[in-house]
Amino acid sequence: MIALIDYHAGNLTSVRKAFHALGADLVTPDSPAEIADAAAIVVPGVGHFGATRALGPDWIEAILGRVGEGRPLLGICLGMQWLFEGSEEAPDLPGLGLLSGRCYRLRGGVADSGAGPPGVINIKVPHVGWNSLDVQRDTSIVDGVATGSQVYFTHSFAAPVTGDTVAVTGHGEPFAAVVQRGHVAGVQFHPEKSGEVGLQVLRNFLSLAG
Repeated sequence: MIALIDYHAGNLTSVRKAFHALGADLVTPDSPAEIADAAAIVVPGVGHFGATRALGPDWIEAILGRVGEGRPLLGICLGMQWLFEGSEEAPDLPGLGLLSGRCYRLRGGVADSGAGPPGVINIKVPHVGWNSLDVQRDTSIVDGVATGSQVYFTHSFAAPVTGDTVAVTGHGEPFAAVVQRGHVAGVQFHPEKSGEVGLQVLRNFLSLAG
C-alpha cells in the first residue's frame, strides 16, 4: 500500500491514475496514524510553498517516523521542494529538512521583450512545458531514464543543485530536477504528465518499496 498524502495542494487524480496504471495500491490517509502500515509515501503538490503548512507536526512526525524505518518517500513538484530546509517563497515556514538547501525563485523576465542588460537571459517564469533532463548520477530513481529525456514542468520556484541532485534541468539557470538520498527521492517535474519517462520514474520508486 502506497500512502498518497492529500494536503489540498493540487489535484491528486492524475497521480492516482499513473500509479494505478502501474498496478500500485494507493490509499489517501485522513490522519497521520493511517500511514503506519504504508509501504511507501508520496507527497505531491502544486502552488505556493505555504500550502505545506497543512502538513503540521503530527504529519511530519509520522512521515519522518516511516522514513526512519526505511520506507521510501517521493516528493513531486512542491512535494520535492518540501523535502528541503525551506523556500524563499515562504521564508518563515520550514520544510521537512531531509535534504540540505533552500528553494528559490527562478530568475527571469519577459522572453520576447528584448529588454535587459547585456548578458542577462530573459526567460518566462513560471517555467511551464517540456524540458530535458541532464542525468548527473546513476541512481535507482532514474534507472532506465536517459540523459535528454523530456519531462513536463510547471513551477516558479526550484531546488538548488547539491550533492543529492541526480538530474539537472536548465531554464535560464540550472536547477535540481531529480534528487535522491537513499530511499528519499524527489522530482520537480510531473511524472504523471510526462509519458513513458514519468512512468519509468514511478516504476523505479515502486521498486524501492518492494
